[in-house]
Amino acid sequence: MLAGIIGGTGQMGRFFAGVFEEAGWEVIVSGTKTSLTNRDVAEMADLVMVSVPIHVTVGVIREVAGLLSEEQVFCDLTSLKVEPVRAMLESRAEVIGLHPMFGPGAASLRGQTIVATPARCGPETLEGLLSIFRDQGAAITLSTPEAHDRMMAVIQGLTHFITLAKAEAIRRTGTDVGETLSFTSPVYRIELGFVGRLLAQDPGLYGDILQMNPVVPEVLSEFEEVVRTLRAIVESGDDERFQAFFTENAAYYASYLGAATAETDDLINHVVNR
Repeated sequence: MLAGIIGGTGQMGRFFAGVFEEAGWEVIVSGTKTSLTNRDVAEMADLVMVSVPIHVTVGVIREVAGLLSEEQVFCDLTSLKVEPVRAMLESRAEVIGLHPMFGPGAASLRGQTIVATPARCGPETLEGLLSIFRDQGAAITLSTPEAHDRMMAVIQGLTHFITLAKAEAIRRTGTDVGETLSFTSPVYRIELGFVGRLLAQDPGLYGDILQMNPVVPEVLSEFEEVVRTLRAIVESGDDERFQAFFTENAAYYASYLGAATAETDDLINHVVNR
């Protein structure tokens, strides 16, 4: 079997080239400096995977969609699914949207999650592809493109927004980041680590995640209202209101609190004992 990765010279494309090679597939790739073109890959490969930045994904998909046949499989690795899947469905190929919930720095698929949004494919085709990932240790979550994008507005959009807002707030206070580390608890060091980790990466990726998911503004509107509400409670000094706010959320997360405490205890112990 031949896997073709459009954008296969990028970090994530190279990662998945290794995944398919590990599974015994031959792999061809196209990129800005390869002799093979996107068209070549689309015409030659049994499975065509698009691994390019979010903001150009739909354009690249449409560039090659008309070249694919019913015998081919078309998939992408984008953090958004509705529009890329819709564009892939313009082809005649079987279509499976994919979203790896990790970056290209991962050592392997072991312990990682991939969200799959099958849109037009037979069960044998779907299982054939997903088994490659499962066999190398990945967990698969099945979803629809719409449900995926709504979930990503929270998991990625809200999380990255809060991290960037925290970074900006610390910067605006003029607080010396290095100096804070001599005052820190392990929890603060972990929290600040996520800030540093995000800021060390490509701003284009996070801009696309925040700006191109149409559900993100709705989630951020809720967050903005919550910030106003919580600030008013804090500034009021009303302990009963704060207790009510806290208790309501503790009840909502009740089934997760034990696992959250155990997992973060392990993380804190790792930071302290390293």
